[in-house]
Amino acid sequence: MASRDIYGRQFDEDIQKNSHNTCPECNGRVSTNTHETVCDDCGLVLSDQAVDHGPEWRNFEDSHGDARRAGAPNTVARHDRGIGSEIGWGSDANGGTLGGRKRRRLGRLRQRHSLAKVGSKADRNQIRGFTEIRRMIGALGLAESVRDQACQLFKTAQDEGMLCGRSVEMIASACIYAVCRLNEHPRTFTEVGVVSKVSEDKIRHGYSVLNRELGLPVPPAAPRRYLPQIASDVGVRRETERRAREYLDEQESVIPDGANPLGVAAGAIYLAAQETGEFVTQGRVAEVADVSEVTVRKRYRDLGERVL
Repeated sequence: MASRDIYGRQFDEDIQKNSHNTCPECNGRVSTNTHETVCDDCGLVLSDQAVDHGPEWRNFEDSHGDARRAGAPNTVARHDRGIGSEIGWGSDANGGTLGGRKRRRLGRLRQRHSLAKVGSKADRNQIRGFTEIRRMIGALGLAESVRDQACQLFKTAQDEGMLCGRSVEMIASACIYAVCRLNEHPRTFTEVGVVSKVSEDKIRHGYSVLNRELGLPVPPAAPRRYLPQIASDVGVRRETERRAREYLDEQESVIPDGANPLGVAAGAIYLAAQETGEFVTQGRVAEVADVSEVTVRKRYRDLGERVL
């Protein structure tokens, strides 16, 4: 008689059915939970050693020391993946103050150590590029995942020889713009150019180089992705922004191929403001979207032909 006929069973969300592995005794189905792996038919326990992924130490409130020994996790945002060693600036091992001779000696060791960490010019360029990416990511308020992807893209571009004849800052800025486009949370060239050390034209050139040489799977920029930012900068009401989003969703087929998504979003906001009665000028919308007033009028007419 099977064990499941003897013992009462109920639903357990920790149990996972495994159809690939079978019991070596009866060829029955095997289930795995957080404690053990057992056969459903004969009850044979195949494994009862649960893996503990937590730390091997415990912290108590009255403990004076820190039992953690692992340090910071690995990250691709640093050239040594965050596992390099550093010579501290504090006191000695006993908490005492360092003398002048000891401080000078540690200063010389610290200088030698910083020089030894960089083995080649490629490592030096990578440190410079990663530092620039971290600075711009912080200035733009982007997530750490975007930072890691941008650093990985920079490393790929460096391995492909794209830094030859080009500035590190240009490729770093282009990597941030490309990763934002890949995640479908685009930033304009103007936004990246504000926090970058290179001009907007160089960022455009760097992005075109990355896109051409690496074949980035960049999706087409959707106008609705730029809509919240433009609406916030213009200062329109939520009702106007909601109506502009409806225009973009309903009239997507009338938008010409290759149209600037910023211009389309600006035209939708201007059209929605006309309907809701909110005073918004074409010049203000064009200034915020970084397009011309002619572009705003064209997109306004394209969307308005099916609505008005």
